[in-house]
Amino acid sequence: MSFAGQPKPTEHRDCHVAQSRQTSHAYDWRRGLQAVRVLPGEAYVTARTDEMIVTVLGSCVAACIRNPATGFGGLNHFMLPESDSGIWNGASAALRYGNYAMEVLINEVLKSGCERRDLEIKLFGGADLTDGPTLIGSSNVSFVLDYLEAEGLVIASADLGGCYGRRIHYNPSTGVVHRLLLGTATHPDFVEEEHSFKDRLARTKVEGEVDLF
Repeated sequence: MSFAGQPKPTEHRDCHVAQSRQTSHAYDWRRGLQAVRVLPGEAYVTARTDEMIVTVLGSCVAACIRNPATGFGGLNHFMLPESDSGIWNGASAALRYGNYAMEVLINEVLKSGCERRDLEIKLFGGADLTDGPTLIGSSNVSFVLDYLEAEGLVIASADLGGCYGRRIHYNPSTGVVHRLLLGTATHPDFVEEEHSFKDRLARTKVEGEVDLF
């Protein structure tokens, strides 16, 4: 079932993807899990214990949110802090904005029978990959921190900011996130992907140690 347009009632035994595109699935033999790829401007939720959600972040931010009592949860990937106009120009445009992407994901997890105070929330991304008067990564970080504070929601853990991209592997059934830092040589690819929605980082070289959150 899709997140396109307004969120629809869901059956939480199933998986749901943010757009009508064919979801990218691949089996990760090392982890023994199905890997679902989430691109910029998308969100995905699942109740399956054999699935993890994978995304690559530059200046974008991803929120990993789940119901710890059931393991139902998901991940969003937003590009810009918020739109004040309320005019989304389609679902893919809507989910580019943090204020919509956060609302959609939180509401989907709450539908699984979770109280707001029980949501487990982990945040990643928001790197400043380029110099300039407008630091999109920092703006995304400020937005998501202010948003959760205003909503009275507690952050379980976060890895935000800096100058490196990140690859995220999230297993909602356990809440475990593997975060890998990506080398500076990939920055042009991050910028291109975040502006074109093209899946160009599948072959990105991963650098740095794996951190668990």
